[in-house]
Amino acid sequence: MFTHITQSPYGTVRLAEKIAQRIREGTVVCLEGDLGAGKTLIVQSMARTLGVQGEVTSPTFNLMNIYEGFCPIVHFDLYRLTSEDELEDIGFYDYTDFPDGIVFIEWAEKFPNALPENYVLISIEKLKDARNMRRINVSCVGEEHEDFINELEEFVHSD
Repeated sequence: MFTHITQSPYGTVRLAEKIAQRIREGTVVCLEGDLGAGKTLIVQSMARTLGVQGEVTSPTFNLMNIYEGFCPIVHFDLYRLTSEDELEDIGFYDYTDFPDGIVFIEWAEKFPNALPENYVLISIEKLKDARNMRRINVSCVGEEHEDFINELEEFVHSD
């Protein structure tokens, strides 16, 4: 795990771009944080870096968006779901083991038992008394992405 403090939305975008430059196909990225913390901003920035043309929006009402970039990108927003049964209805499990692309899951903490065995976790915390500052923790669950997290930490902090 590593922690990165951003001073502004631009800093959050820059961090997301760096993560996207190193991410591997077949990765599930879970994003956690309060409303307005920057989850969607991170997904938008990573998607643009991964070659998505056009607007990347939060799928809050339709629950899932699929984008084409250098690889397929699937973006879930679980905020409006109330039960794990609904995940089956939206095809969640068909995509979370998506070997040819990258899957982003906002509000992943709502259904921890439904998450895959291995994933990258990005936790975003708004810092008190600092309107635009964020503490962003990047870690992995499972052993599959440990090397990626270590490589990413070196890359992010090499500025």
